[in-house]
Amino acid sequence: MSTSAGVNEETQRKTQQEPPHKPPHETSEEAILAARIGPVVPLNSTITLVEYDPEWPRLYAREAALIRGALGERVVALEHVGSTSVPGLAAKPLIDILLVVPNSADEAAYLPDLEVAGYTLRIREPEWYEHRVCKGLDTDVNLHIFSPGCPEIDRMLGFRDWLRSHPEDRQLYENTKRELARRTWRHVQNYADAKSEVVEEIIARAQAGRNNNEDKADLDTTLPAGSDA
Repeated sequence: MSTSAGVNEETQRKTQQEPPHKPPHETSEEAILAARIGPVVPLNSTITLVEYDPEWPRLYAREAALIRGALGERVVALEHVGSTSVPGLAAKPLIDILLVVPNSADEAAYLPDLEVAGYTLRIREPEWYEHRVCKGLDTDVNLHIFSPGCPEIDRMLGFRDWLRSHPEDRQLYENTKRELARRTWRHVQNYADAKSEVVEEIIARAQAGRNNNEDKADLDTTLPAGSDA
């Protein structure tokens, strides 16, 4: 077995393990500072939310083209996620992007080319699915980087897709965000942590809905022709 293959297998094993699905409910100041690369300026303010902007998908498309141009076939998956990916949902004016690369821990394999394209590594979380976050150059972007098999990938996409198709949960999430955004937060991460309860509630419904659909599909494939279910 080659060394690179061994590293990839080890990364696959680590990313498929089950650490908490998210950083702890109340991320400590120490953990926030440890994960950050570069200076950390506390927010000590409220959170600014704006109404949904139809321009956000275009901004994502521009960033996606830059990323694909920089990494080529090293892009395993690339998706617009977060609140700006959900039409009709108020959000911080920040484009969240999910990038899956063969091995997010192997920064040398992708980070230099992203840096040439204008991205800067700002967060490194080896203990949380080898998560990395890069910031963009002229658009406010959070580029979340994971490896294949990471459970957080399905969670992020499932949450987005559920909110797109379920207006009642989209409104619940927006109401929660607006209430929390009025408070003063030391770090944006503290605001994100405070949303965890409603996020987990919605993800549970999304997963249950997905399981029901899969069960129904399995039933449809096993029923003989002409039978009624």
